[in-house]
Amino acid sequence: MGDLEIRRATAADLPAVVAMLADDPLGAQRESPQDLTPYRAALERLDADANQHLVVAVREGRVIGTLQLTLIPGLSHRGATRALIEAVRIHAEERGSGLGGRLIEWAIDTSRSLGCQMVQLTSDKSRTDAHRFYERLGFIASHEGFKLKL
Repeated sequence: MGDLEIRRATAADLPAVVAMLADDPLGAQRESPQDLTPYRAALERLDADANQHLVVAVREGRVIGTLQLTLIPGLSHRGATRALIEAVRIHAEERGSGLGGRLIEWAIDTSRSLGCQMVQLTSDKSRTDAHRFYERLGFIASHEGFKLKL
């Protein structure tokens, strides 16, 4: 992995991050890399919330991966704080390189260091390769997820 750096995303990273979000069949239907206005507003909200960690993986000055880590304080599980991993994306040229595992490892280590007792994530049912990837990392498909678009 060489000189890989995982750091907080900045406004300058948005074009690369949004391009990765849009670079698959699902993302192509819902993302708009041509207009970064809503993404800039979202980044401002993320930056203002201490429980949000939008990060990028950078090598040789180039953004090659991203994920969002959200801390969720709660009452269940004896007042446990959970971490939610969202929007994991790896640049097409880097897929299969081990970068995804490094990003998830970073998220797990960071969650642990921030006092979380559990890390969870969801993955679209159509992403069967991603499901195998998460299972190899020790995640268990223990729940059925539901969403309601508003």
